[in-house]
Amino acid sequence: MSGPVSKLRFHPPEPPFHVVLVEPEIPQNTGSIGRLCAATGSLLHLVGRLGFDISEKAVRRAGMDYWRNLSVSTHPDLASCLREIRPPTLFLLSSKADRSYLEAPWVAGAALVFGSESTGLTDAILEAHPGSVFGIPPASGIRSLNLANAASVVLYEALRKMGSFEAPFCE
Repeated sequence: MSGPVSKLRFHPPEPPFHVVLVEPEIPQNTGSIGRLCAATGSLLHLVGRLGFDISEKAVRRAGMDYWRNLSVSTHPDLASCLREIRPPTLFLLSSKADRSYLEAPWVAGAALVFGSESTGLTDAILEAHPGSVFGIPPASGIRSLNLANAASVVLYEALRKMGSFEAPFCE
């Protein structure tokens, strides 16, 4: 019998990325994104009206044991969230984008902003930041990816572009 198996790890960028969910509706998506943030050292921000309860009791009942390892903040609206975190740059992810997330000029500490599952980001938000809108191009006939999948794809690409995986280590 062999000893304990080591786990592959990476060093997240400093400052960390901010993953911002504007009015998320589906608790399973937010739970998956919370786990993603905990696994990548990113900070999770929940903005506006939530479609579920994130109280300690609700989180425990849902079996989200990683939630205690997560830095999560709530904000009444996107403007107050951005005033508080003051990211060096903003990336709005939308199915209405005309530029791919692969073209984004990623920087540490950036805010990755995602809209709700049913409506995405509002036109007002997109129009207020026209140079910051990026999307994940799906094949024809598909509207968009699931929110948790989209956040995973974009965050890991940002980490890759920042060089986070150039010196992985085992612990």
